[in-house]
Amino acid sequence: MTSTLHPNARRVAEKLVAAGVAGEVRELPNSARTAAEAAAQLGVEVGAIANSLVFDADGEPLLVLTSGAHRVDTARVAALLGVSGLRRAAPDFVRAATGQPIGGVAPVGHPAPVRTLVDVELARYGVVWAAAGTPHAVFPTSFDELARITGGTPADVG
Repeated sequence: MTSTLHPNARRVAEKLVAAGVAGEVRELPNSARTAAEAAAQLGVEVGAIANSLVFDADGEPLLVLTSGAHRVDTARVAALLGVSGLRRAAPDFVRAATGQPIGGVAPVGHPAPVRTLVDVELARYGVVWAAAGTPHAVFPTSFDELARITGGTPADVG
């Protein structure tokens, strides 16, 4: 099945297999650029969608995997990380850091490791859905698995 996936999604699928993730990448018929779009197509609560938000943290990329029902408090996260500023990254910054477009950023499959925080709110859901490299591709996972495969730090980001 991975041979029919978009190259970004195929790269993510290969990383997931290598990491021992059981959930498979699935391509959706419609765009899932937002948590609401993904939740509607998957028939799950919006909170069970792991939004992949890339921030510019003093010039370095930061990936925050947050519940689709949760907003990131940038002041809280900046204080937690000890950075002077945290702002949503521009599309070209996101693409350079992850190799993936906004709306499809996966937790893995980036050209180089990206510092990652995993929202503790995601632990409320047995199954969490994350993007898989394109706005049409997702995969099922869990809070614990997201932290493991990304090397991310669990954090209260809201």
